Amino acid sequence: MNSSEDTIAAIATPPGQAGIAVVRISGPDALNIGDKLFKARSGPVSACAGGSFLYGHLADPAGKDGGDLDEAIALIYRAPHSYTREDVLELQCHGGRQSAGRTLRAVLQCGARIADPGEFTRRAFLNGRIDLVQAEAVADLISARTERAARVAVEQLEGRLSSSLADVYDVLLSLAADVEGSLDLDDDEMERELPADWAQRLEVVRGNLQALLSTWGEGHLVRDGALVVICGRPNTGKSSLMNALLGKPRAIVAPEPGTTRDTIEEEMILEGIPVRLVDTAGVRKTDSAIEGEGVRRALDLLAKADLVLHVVDTSVPADTSYTCLDEGLSKTRRIAVLNKSDLPQHIAAEAVVNVSTVTCCALKGDGVESLRKEMAMCLGVSENREPHAVISERHRQLVEKALVELGLAAGSFDGNQDLVLSAIHLKAAAEEIGKILGRSYTDDVLDSVFSRFCVGK
Repeated sequence: MNSSEDTIAAIATPPGQAGIAVVRISGPDALNIGDKLFKARSGPVSACAGGSFLYGHLADPAGKDGGDLDEAIALIYRAPHSYTREDVLELQCHGGRQSAGRTLRAVLQCGARIADPGEFTRRAFLNGRIDLVQAEAVADLISARTERAARVAVEQLEGRLSSSLADVYDVLLSLAADVEGSLDLDDDEMERELPADWAQRLEVVRGNLQALLSTWGEGHLVRDGALVVICGRPNTGKSSLMNALLGKPRAIVAPEPGTTRDTIEEEMILEGIPVRLVDTAGVRKTDSAIEGEGVRRALDLLAKADLVLHVVDTSVPADTSYTCLDEGLSKTRRIAVLNKSDLPQHIAAEAVVNVSTVTCCALKGDGVESLRKEMAMCLGVSENREPHAVISERHRQLVEKALVELGLAAGSFDGNQDLVLSAIHLKAAAEEIGKILGRSYTDDVLDSVFSRFCVGK
């Protein structure tokens, strides 16, 4: 286990050609390492005030002739006014792999060690600059694939979700303290009826947690994206639909049925949500081993999909193949795409019941915009919504545990039962919320959270 008192260093910018690269150093010896490496007319790094930036040269600590490694800018942050609340030195050298790598090796030779993934942000958390929810937001912001995901991450980083959870945490501890305080009263001092505000306070907290829990679906879509699978019988226009949604000819379109044998995937953005769009092989019985494998893969994806686009060729009479995909598919997460509207019709939209329908001609692009709107509605996303914090899968699991504990506490209130158990359940619920915020944690939890980070953050 690496020590939290080590001085750590890493390249904080991505590899490749760029104007500059940043090598970040944090810890008790950060400024002393700067004195060994960075040479400027203004004097040693350790003599400068926090917030200073200096122009100079990086000396090669292993160079026999005292040659320079690079020109550089040094930015100085003094504890506690830095990202990690430690002394931090950032060296801006020329971009590219060689310059950044040479600078980092020089820093390591002067006594720093390479940082673990996310260790800078982990130190920011351990030193009290941010809570665990905000630390997770840093990773979300870095990995955001859409403008909407970035806005959500910034809301979380600024503390909106933390504030909501902290309010719940404080109310639960206060309520538990009130319940425990009542246990110190003599029987003749204790009222027969519990204070009315206890149950009210508990219900308010439960309502707030339920509201937070309802944001998980949106959070999942914003962070992870949606899996949208295009399915149907052969030659219904699935590949044409994929091309129309993407706005480019990604899938091969041909009049012969069974053209698509394997899955074809592409990413698109829908109302600020990244969508993994998958075109699949037509589902039918077949003696072809290759086509059969394509059908198997299609059915496997259907079971995992957030939304299914079931393409129906309305220019041919309906038969049993129309219903072959119904079993096991959610009606609320499925759209029947009635395709080939430019041809004489044999299936009317009114004949398709209990599922959302959109009529289109994928080959010409007619109706595709209506389909996009229907897809957004089925997924429950709208780009026009105000940015707000949404919980992650880790948060969801802990909120659900807290709600179970609050249900048990409420049961004791309703029956005027054992108040000792009520206090225990209230404190247990508060502990689950505290785990979200990082007020209680284990090394395993921190390892899991910060393993998502890159080395330089």
